[in-house]
Amino acid sequence: MSYRNTLEEAVSVIRVNASWRGISEEAVARMRLQNRFRTGLDVAKYTAAIVRKDMAAYDQDSSKYTQSLGCWHGFIGQQKLISIKKHLGSTDRCYLYLSGWMVAALRSEFGPLPDQSMHEKTSVPALVEELYTFLRQADARELGMIFTEIDKARERGDAAHERRLLDSVDNYQTHIVPIIADIDAGFGNTEATYLLAKKVIEAGACALQIENQVSDEKQCGHQDGKVTVPHEDFVAKIRACRYAFLELGIDDGIIVARTDSLGAGLTKQIAFSVEEGDIGDLYNSFLDCEEVADGEISNGDVLITRGSKILRPKRLRSNLFQFRQGTGEDRCVLDCVNALQNGADLLWIETEKPHVEQIAGMVDRVRKVIPNAKLVYNNSPSFNWTLNFRQQVFDAWLSQGKEVAAYDRAKLMSADYDSSDLALEADEKIRTFQRDAAARAGIFHHLITLPTYHTAALSTDNLAKEYFGEQAMLGYVANVQRREIREGIACVKHQNMAGSDLGDDHKEYFAGEAALTAGGIHNTMNQFAG
Repeated sequence: MSYRNTLEEAVSVIRVNASWRGISEEAVARMRLQNRFRTGLDVAKYTAAIVRKDMAAYDQDSSKYTQSLGCWHGFIGQQKLISIKKHLGSTDRCYLYLSGWMVAALRSEFGPLPDQSMHEKTSVPALVEELYTFLRQADARELGMIFTEIDKARERGDAAHERRLLDSVDNYQTHIVPIIADIDAGFGNTEATYLLAKKVIEAGACALQIENQVSDEKQCGHQDGKVTVPHEDFVAKIRACRYAFLELGIDDGIIVARTDSLGAGLTKQIAFSVEEGDIGDLYNSFLDCEEVADGEISNGDVLITRGSKILRPKRLRSNLFQFRQGTGEDRCVLDCVNALQNGADLLWIETEKPHVEQIAGMVDRVRKVIPNAKLVYNNSPSFNWTLNFRQQVFDAWLSQGKEVAAYDRAKLMSADYDSSDLALEADEKIRTFQRDAAARAGIFHHLITLPTYHTAALSTDNLAKEYFGEQAMLGYVANVQRREIREGIACVKHQNMAGSDLGDDHKEYFAGEAALTAGGIHNTMNQFAG
């Protein structure tokens, strides 16, 4: 909506209400422009269309992949988008990721928890709502600054500059971007999954990520002890998410189906099978079984048939059944194909290391059935990226007959190697990993699940070391405030970032000349002018 059209609408409403004395049409128009997205469903509709457009663009050109960082607080998400707009000039193909791990570790009323779906499920939609509240405020703040400049241009009689500013409002790019929201394994049965999905969508999320682990046995994807469910159980939860989208009118909502089968060696139940070769039978075919002869059946045995054979699946004392060693990749590929054939839009394969060819090998097999299959991939901090890529280069050099005697493969993490040719080549492979994996392995969306968890810890450690040490106040001034000022970090004017200037605008709208504003000449934020 343009500035002029929004103003005309406000005029048409206010002028027919004679008793609304003191209501400024332009103030109303500005407030409407600052609040473009009235509800979470408005956000979900807007952002779902963005993801669909980006998916189509990626299908035509793999260099058009998308990215996100996991954010555990609205302020962190807001500052990320402000920084992206500042440095890149656009938020195109930049999303937010809501990590279930960070919700568990940082947002539960129980305190820090492991990533095992023990936190309150309501904390997931609450964080989505919080993120979009902060992104809306970023819009309102930035537009408010433009409106202030418009008023100054008018006072100077600078019509040309005023027109340029009005054009910038009409072409304003919002901070609102898609959120991919991790809902773990759905926090219960299919009805629980559906109810949670509705809440998350109503909060604004256009993309839901759900995994094929057992809800009450859920583990972090990079930990041991993962237990998967049969395909029919997982498909039912995918359908629950789709019904939630459709009920709420988000017809193009995105479902990301995550498989943990590559690292999961257990299942809680044997799949139901009607006939040989159906999806249940295929799932069961990976079970670690032994053939049972007549008379060898023991008390409590669970048996299945395969053709004319009677088999006893290996069952643990935990009552979980074990898959055969080495079947993880085959199960992973089957999971992916079945999920895409039953309503999922994107895939997530949780791997144990960042290796382009390993990922590509599985995606190639999926694409033989689903040619446009696309991945969301976790560039996880759980990987030791430095060691992994140095070892990959070491192995490649060894296979090529290059000299590697100067390197100890087990100790390649050492800083002693940082300036070596091997380390430099490894760093270049890390730098191009996203581009290379997007082109070779079908990765449409690259994310880092927990980056802001780690950056908060690192920056706090640095500040604590300096401020409580010899540097004292200089530790803050030199390493934080001085850098904020010189690098143009928006929140150096923290009163402005928290909404003080927006509040002043509103006070003047509401009270006119009687308004008591905070932004006068004695406001210390004036020390950061420019």
